[in-house]
Amino acid sequence: MKKLSFIGTSLLVLMLFVSACSAQAVPAAALPPTALPVSTMSAAVVPAATGATIMLGKNDALGSFLVDDKNMTLYLFTKDTPNTSNCYDKCAKAWPPLLTTGAAVGKDGVDASKLGTTNRTDGSVQVTYNGWPLYYFVKDSKPGDVTGEDVGKVWYVVSSTGEQVMAAAAAPAGITVMLGKNDKLGSFLVDDKNMTLYLFTKDTSNTSNCYDKCATAWPPLLTNGAPIAGNGVDASKLGTTKRTDGSMQVTYNGWPLYYFVKDNNAGDVAGEDVGQVWYVISPTGVQITAQ
Repeated sequence: MKKLSFIGTSLLVLMLFVSACSAQAVPAAALPPTALPVSTMSAAVVPAATGATIMLGKNDALGSFLVDDKNMTLYLFTKDTPNTSNCYDKCAKAWPPLLTTGAAVGKDGVDASKLGTTNRTDGSVQVTYNGWPLYYFVKDSKPGDVTGEDVGKVWYVVSSTGEQVMAAAAAPAGITVMLGKNDKLGSFLVDDKNMTLYLFTKDTSNTSNCYDKCATAWPPLLTNGAPIAGNGVDASKLGTTKRTDGSMQVTYNGWPLYYFVKDNNAGDVAGEDVGQVWYVISPTGVQITAQ
């Protein structure tokens, strides 16, 4: 009886040992997902950022301008068209687009109604402000850097109103207003490069009403000093008006002066009579309507 008891006990011990070995032999892949290490689970479920944050930065030369939540400066590209980026390949390497995976968020003086997005050709989504796609500049190495300002005369920081910001030092110390001429319009105001200047009939005396998308199509003539009258221009009619971003716009006979974005060459007058509110300006300071 003792011998049988010993044999039974031995068989029981052997069965327990085999069972334990079998449990240890189960491969890790067979474990349920909840058995993964906590650190692995955490990394697997962390979502991508759901919305870029846009704020305002500031310096003495430029005033307030758009930055991201790390205070890295954001720029617009004047060769873009509303809500469409024209910066790809080498351009995008130097000027990386501000991307988002959700609706962008505006803080601290940023107008949320001006925030939007545009789809890039690779399917990524770029943040826009007032229709301008937003970018970083690769040479901005730390928060607050603005080395991309006025690069190539096409890259600018962006004001809270959604316009390009020109540093006071970058504006001409005293822009010259001269006279141009063609057979159809006679004599009219131009700058010192013979680029045509226009008035906007919806402006009021010495006050511009052209901002946002309007100012994109009709960039104001800015100056950093008293404007200079060229031959045939009445110096007593020249003046300036302060825009909402603090820049100074040249006026003539009380009319704020503008360029037109579709005038590509000196002497072009593509802006004449556009919308029946934009006109070239005579030496006496009145609109000229083509005969």
